[in-house]
Amino acid sequence: MKKILVIGIGAGNPDYITIQAVKALNKVDVFFLMDKGQSKDTLIDLRRDICERYITDRHYRFVEARSPERERGDVDYKASVDDLNLARQRTFERLINEEMSDDQCGGFQVWGDPALYDSTLRILQAILASGACAFEFEVIPGITSVQALAAQHKVALNQIGGSIEITTGRRLAAGQVSDTDSLVVMLDAQDAYHQVADRETDIYWGAYLGTPDEILISGKLKDVADEIERVRKAARLAHGWIMDTYLLRKP
Repeated sequence: MKKILVIGIGAGNPDYITIQAVKALNKVDVFFLMDKGQSKDTLIDLRRDICERYITDRHYRFVEARSPERERGDVDYKASVDDLNLARQRTFERLINEEMSDDQCGGFQVWGDPALYDSTLRILQAILASGACAFEFEVIPGITSVQALAAQHKVALNQIGGSIEITTGRRLAAGQVSDTDSLVVMLDAQDAYHQVADRETDIYWGAYLGTPDEILISGKLKDVADEIERVRKAARLAHGWIMDTYLLRKP
C-alpha cells in the first residue's frame, strides 16, 4: 500500500520544523512539489532546503508539477475554488499513480499547518472517495502563520476569558461582523481593515512571517492602516507575491 505523508513545515523559518516533521521527512521516498510560477520559486527552494537540512542517510527525489491556477476576476469565488481543487485533484492522482510504487512513501510539504487554510487534505480525501488511487495517509501538524504572528509581536492571541475567530480578508471585505474580542484575518488582498468602524482597534500585522523578508507593523488602526497598505503594496511589487496575516483586537 502506498503511503502519503502530509507534513506541515511551518510559516517560513526552517527552525519551525517539529521533531515529528523531521522524522516524517526521513521516511519519504518522493516529495511532490507544486510549481506556482517563477515569482514563488522561493517557496519551492525552502522545501528543498528543509529536506537538505533535516534528511540524513536516505535516498529521496523530487517530482515537480505545475500547479493549476484559480480563475480570477468577476467570477463566482466558491465555484472557481471548486474548479481549482478538482484540477489539483487530477494532478495529485497522476503523481501518486505514476511516480510511486506500491511500497513507497510520498510526501507533500504544506506551508504552515495542513489543517489551516490549505486544501491538500480535502483533495486527498476526494481522491480516496473517487477510487482513482489507493493509499493511506498521515498528517503531521506544523506551526502556522497565526502562531508565528503572535510570537513575533509578543502578544497572546486571546484576551482573558475571550474568544478567537479566524476569518479571511475576503469575508471581512464583504462586511462580516464579529463579536469576538480577537479576530485573526488571513490573506487580505482587499485591505479590509480599512472597513473596521472602530479606529481605536489594535492591529498586529505581519507578512512573510518567519522568513528573512519578514515585516511587522502594529498599532491603532487610525495610526497604521495607511502605512500597512503602503508597505504591503510595495512588498508585493518587490517579491511578486505576499502572504500576510493580522490580528484585530478591540480596545
